[in-house]
Amino acid sequence: MTVDVLAIAAHPDDVELTCGGTLIKMAKRGYKTGVLDLTAGEMGTRGSVETRAKEAASAAKLMGLRYRGVLGVPDSDVQASRQHKLRLAEKIRELRPRTVIIPYWEARHPDHYNASTLGYEGCFLAGLKNLPALGDAYRPHKILYSTAFAQHLRPSFVVDITPHYERRRKAILSYRSQFLPRKGEAKSKVYLGLEQLEDEMNRLARYYGHMIDVQYGEPFLIKELIKIDDIVDMPVRSV
Repeated sequence: MTVDVLAIAAHPDDVELTCGGTLIKMAKRGYKTGVLDLTAGEMGTRGSVETRAKEAASAAKLMGLRYRGVLGVPDSDVQASRQHKLRLAEKIRELRPRTVIIPYWEARHPDHYNASTLGYEGCFLAGLKNLPALGDAYRPHKILYSTAFAQHLRPSFVVDITPHYERRRKAILSYRSQFLPRKGEAKSKVYLGLEQLEDEMNRLARYYGHMIDVQYGEPFLIKELIKIDDIVDMPVRSV
């Protein structure tokens, strides 16, 4: 099993919330897409590991993923340790993605910003021929940072997900244990209600879509420059 695009994130539902529309769009274009959740989300306040696994499988089907897996890093203890980097490097060698999407390197949750470091270093180490890890040396061509919740940043580019927004919405709502409380369950300080979630995701997608003159968008940051061959046929008006 190999993929063209692999999104790596700390917990189940992270990818759906940040770049799910982009994965759907790439799958619709015929690319093989995959998600690697570093943890099973076992430290979450709501929902069991088994429940979240079923929800992740449902979301994967909606997004048209060719692959979804869990690396097995302990939830709340994501870090770029040697052990985790080697395991991730082996998975990169196995899946051989051309493009990898990882979280932006600044975040409120330690697992999220550590997932960014672990993701980058795992991709780099996978290309070292003498690395003591299974598989042939392989390094992805492109690393994208998903920045949907880093509104202080100006993204390098935004992907138009307008035709795929509704399917992304359904994929996010697959995680009912996280956003729909059970009957009699008290509202907690970490609880994010379904209505609030939908309002926030709609606002963010519209905000980034407005940047590129479309209805809905997802933002990304890259560290290198973008090559442009035709400066006449460029999208998004300047004036």
